[in-house]
Parts: sequence; structure tokens; C-alpha cells
Amino acid sequence: MLEQITTFFTSFFAHPSSFGIGLALYFGAIWLIPYYPPLFKQARLWVVMVVSAFLALAAASFVQIPLQLLAGQAIGRLWSQEVIMSRILLFGIPQILLSGLVQEGAKMVPLVWYWRREDKRLNPKLGLAAGAAAGAAFGIFEAQWVYNRIFASGLLWGLLETQGILALVGFWERFFVVAAHTAFSALAGYGLAKGKGWQFYLVASGLHALLNYSAVLLAAGVLTSLQVEVYVAVLAIGVTAWALWLRWRKTLADYESQVSPV
Repeated sequence: MLEQITTFFTSFFAHPSSFGIGLALYFGAIWLIPYYPPLFKQARLWVVMVVSAFLALAAASFVQIPLQLLAGQAIGRLWSQEVIMSRILLFGIPQILLSGLVQEGAKMVPLVWYWRREDKRLNPKLGLAAGAAAGAAFGIFEAQWVYNRIFASGLLWGLLETQGILALVGFWERFFVVAAHTAFSALAGYGLAKGKGWQFYLVASGLHALLNYSAVLLAAGVLTSLQVEVYVAVLAIGVTAWALWLRWRKTLADYESQVSPV
């Protein structure tokens, strides 16, 4: 188990590619800008971003993977492999839930630190923007890992010749996963600022698990690979729309009240 965990953790730093890292940063900026985080007014947000990325990776490696392996072993002792595979939609839930709970919990740690530094008085919009920054950081970190692996494999150019645009599915998926990570943590930050931290943490964790459940749907044959990409995109856009609505709703209401006749 230790070797598996260590290999996963170190793989995030293997085969660095300037193109892969640059592409991940570009996609992250696209999704973060609409939240308008005050990165140049609140220098501590940079700390939140950096710590969130590394803490989420450490949690995924040293907490999530061991828990998932233990859960898988426990299920395997109670049911046969045939039963598990025939009911994968059910038996896949515990491990998927763990991924959401662990990763969103790790991403919330820097948010809680930031909230405490602000004497637990955080404007909900600022909390949401801070959460978005934390989520985007891990999304970027994860995206560069995926892109670097793609480029390091050397298979991309050959696949482009044989599969055409379908060879770029990995880039499409990660583009929307970055959006999802950003929105999940934005909701968690908003809830923390509103005094509903644990409730919104569970919401963010549940949505994260729902995103990851696409892998179970694929394994069960419920969705095809292409349908999974659509599933991921629709969920990411929906959660992003919700988070951005919370971010801008009062601003829009104030603007409408100013331009509307009395």
C-alpha cells in the first residue's frame, strides 16, 4: 500500500512539461476570473491557493487512497467479486463518497485558516471567491498532472492522426473538471462565511462525489466514454452557474434597482 501511495503522490511531479503546465494555468484562469478573487488586494489568498493544492494532493494520497483500499477490502470480504461487479452502481458509492469528503475537506483547511485570520467575519462574496481560488489551485495542479502524463506518453500525436478530435477528450474533460473543483470549493467558502460551513462542505463533497461517480457509470456500462464527458461538462457548468449566481446576484440586483424607473 505504501508504495502505491508514494507512487501516486510523486507522479504529480514527474515529467513536467511547460506546455502542460501552461495549459493547466490557462484553463484555471478562465474559470477563476469570473469569481473576481481579490488576489492583489488580499495577499493571503495566494497562501490559500498554494496550501490548498498541496494539502488536497497529500490528503488524496495519504488519506483517501488508504481509506478506499480498506473499504474495498471490507466489501470484498463480505461479497464475491461476481456480486460486486453485478451491483457496481451500489458498491462503488462508498469509495466515491470518500473521494469527495477527503478532497473537499482538505481544500477547506486553508479556507478555515483564512476565515479565522479575518476574525470569523468574512463577507460571503469574499468567502466564495477565496473558496474558488482554493479549488482552482488544486484543479490546476491536477490538470497539469494529467496533461504532463499525456505528453510524456508520446501517444497524443499518433492518436490525433487515427482518432482525430476524439484524441483530445482528456483535455476537454480536465477543462471542465477544473471548473468543477473551482465551483465546489467556492460553495464551501460561501457556506463558511454564512455560518453554514459543515452544511456546504457536505454539499460540495456530495457534488464532488457525483462528478466522480461518472467513472462508476462508465464501468457499469451505463454511459459511454463520450457520454461521460458530456456528463462531466453539464455538471461542472451547472455547479459553476450556481456559484457565480451567488457571487453576483446582489450586484446585479443593485444595478437593476439603479437603472429601473421608480
